[in-house]
Amino acid sequence: MNKKKYIKVLAEFCRILIGVTFVFSGVVKAIDPTGWAIKGGEYLTAFGLKHYAWMEYALSFNVSSIEFTLGICLLLAVYRKWTTLGVLLMMCFMTPLTLYLALFSPVADCGCFGDAIILSNWATFFKNVPLLTAAIIVFIYHKRLTPFYSFRANWFVALFAYLFCMAFCYQNYTHLPIKDFRPYKVGLNIHKLMEIPEDAPQDELLFIYEKDGVKKEFTLEDSPFDDASWKFVDSKIFKKGFIPVISSFELYNKNGDNIEDFILSQPRLTFLLVLPAIKEANDVHINKISAIYDYAVEAEAKLPFYGVTASSEEDIEEWRENTGADYPFLTADDVLLKTMIRSNPGLIILKNGTILAKWHHNDIPDEEHLVEAIMRLDSTPIDEDDMTAPEILAEKNQKERISWLRIITGFTLPLLLIWIYDFFRNRHIRKKERNLPITNS
Repeated sequence: MNKKKYIKVLAEFCRILIGVTFVFSGVVKAIDPTGWAIKGGEYLTAFGLKHYAWMEYALSFNVSSIEFTLGICLLLAVYRKWTTLGVLLMMCFMTPLTLYLALFSPVADCGCFGDAIILSNWATFFKNVPLLTAAIIVFIYHKRLTPFYSFRANWFVALFAYLFCMAFCYQNYTHLPIKDFRPYKVGLNIHKLMEIPEDAPQDELLFIYEKDGVKKEFTLEDSPFDDASWKFVDSKIFKKGFIPVISSFELYNKNGDNIEDFILSQPRLTFLLVLPAIKEANDVHINKISAIYDYAVEAEAKLPFYGVTASSEEDIEEWRENTGADYPFLTADDVLLKTMIRSNPGLIILKNGTILAKWHHNDIPDEEHLVEAIMRLDSTPIDEDDMTAPEILAEKNQKERISWLRIITGFTLPLLLIWIYDFFRNRHIRKKERNLPITNS
């Protein structure tokens, strides 16, 4: 293989590597725009820009859409010079940033792949180093990349990719994400996800002792706890033990009692109206919520219905005054509630701790379909071994597959049609140019 072919192969490989990474990163962020808005807020706070918190969602939508667009444009070699320059500039910004995150840890993780794949800050930096190298290569040799479209169609591909991803973000923002990457998935049991096996590895600690002004680290087996000449200073974890999928599910009533076990052991349908921040909660569909509460209290078995929030008692009282809410409220950690459901408010239905349904406030059934939906959930069988709801899991997976098929078709079909049109138009133009008479100047 001569040098030119080698460079061509290398450039095309780098193009695929970066393109796939950028598309994947953009898609997983777009699946959960609320999650990345939260991560964006963490970044703003960490760098002293908390007063720009109003930009969280604009940042979330645009970061995912720009990444997706750059990835698609690179894979299709659209605007080769400007696309490779954009990729290079982004990697020149992200690589030093992730090195800073790895050294000083202002945020727990960079969130580059959302909640789909959580990488440590060091792992993210080491991921970005080869990507930066690949970005340099595709920028230098951008003319070696084989384009799929003529320059006349480039504007459509780039604009379509950006607008499509923005629309996808909006769909996942105004409804629950198409794919739930968080632990509280429909069909699974919260108790089971909190279990720690008897033979699970425990945290391994290092104990720090001091003697004659010199500090030394010891394991549990060789620590000098019975030697009075050594003074205990501190301890630290050097190897993490088993971490359950859900580490905490604490819900407190007005008396300050944790009623987690009571909620998760209810054999009846239990309704949790989750409002992480009541002042920001959407009350447009309050009539639907009231209808479900009325159904719960009027049912023969008196189904439990609770509002769950991280807000203050004053905010709860204001919500009651504005909406006429009669249901009792529980309080919980803000992070827990935002992890449970990406909606404010959002409704979760449990039975024996198994999540049977999660509804965004825009998708709560109206009165006409309410009884039918609740009765179907109540009659859903639950597996006694792992406490999952197999029918609901199968139905959820089927809906996800259909949704993904529609999305992929909706994105690729217009691009394919434009490619066909572009191909035949260019062939017609080339044929016309070949048939032009040759004139002497």
